[in-house]
Amino acid sequence: MECVSVIGYMAASLTTLSFLPQAIKVFSTRNTQGISGLMYTMFVCGLMMWFFYGLLINDLAISAANLLTLLFALPVLIMKYHLR
Repeated sequence: MECVSVIGYMAASLTTLSFLPQAIKVFSTRNTQGISGLMYTMFVCGLMMWFFYGLLINDLAISAANLLTLLFALPVLIMKYHLR
């Protein structure tokens, strides 16, 4: 694997996994009070667009990273509006 690809996969892994602690905290505390619903709505929409973009250009790193991040962020967004 090229050095450039390794950097890309490492960056995707770090940014994707950075949302896991927030998701774990929300699930364990059931507290979404400090989370901006608008920010998470915009973020989830952006993730979906990046995911589809990655599919359209056949880029596994882009599509996989954004799909995984979406799997962490979407439940937080759902809980934000469900736990009101």
